[in-house]
Amino acid sequence: MDNPHLPETASPEIASHRGGAFLWPENSLLAIREALKWPTEQVELDVHASADGEPVVMHDATLERMTDGQGPVVAQSWEALAQLRVRGTGGETIPHLSHAARLIHEGGQVLRLEVKADAQGRPYPGLVARCAAVVDQHGMRARTVFMSFEAASVAEAAAIGGFAQTVWLAEGRALRGIRPRDAAAMCRSCGATELGVPEGLSDAALRDALRAEGLRLSVWGANHAPTIHRALRLGVDAMATDDPPLALRLRASGVPAAQNPR
Repeated sequence: MDNPHLPETASPEIASHRGGAFLWPENSLLAIREALKWPTEQVELDVHASADGEPVVMHDATLERMTDGQGPVVAQSWEALAQLRVRGTGGETIPHLSHAARLIHEGGQVLRLEVKADAQGRPYPGLVARCAAVVDQHGMRARTVFMSFEAASVAEAAAIGGFAQTVWLAEGRALRGIRPRDAAAMCRSCGATELGVPEGLSDAALRDALRAEGLRLSVWGANHAPTIHRALRLGVDAMATDDPPLALRLRASGVPAAQNPR
């Protein structure tokens, strides 16, 4: 789906996954700043909700792995979370979505935003709408790709409208036993314009079924030369990678046109 608010981009679009997790502390302002130095099209981030409903840039539902805090993200207010430091950043604190959106807006890239569920897999009440309001503060709605594993959250974002893309994310369990055309139908049913899958689950049949319905295919986990090359040959619309410089270099080397159908 073309969006007149977005600049022309190379194909496939490259997203720095969690800001480039192989190279910099994931989902940190440090990672975002470093990712924006490279000519990728997108920066990918994750958000959970604080106790008072604020979008907190963090992949895990709990704090221990990436910060000096403990317990669930949702158990603490944003005021408390804002005092915690992200490991490996030299003392930088946890970002609010507003901080990330401002940097990405200034850097001229697209925000690829995954809205997480809680530790029990339940969507956070009000988080989708709050994220929309935050990106609006920075004029970023039309430059934000909204993503979620929760079909209900995707449907809510589609109903709000105005995002560059709405992406239903699906892992093996969700895709097991269903035909490519059924996956496309699931996207349609929740208002998704794109299906995101692990790189190893992408194939030509899925790509073609989605494109027949006017939908996009994206992958994550394209982190090493073989998986990046495979995504390039398949001609996916977007790939999220933990190693943005490598993906850029391999994309620049080109793939045969016959293997990159559009």
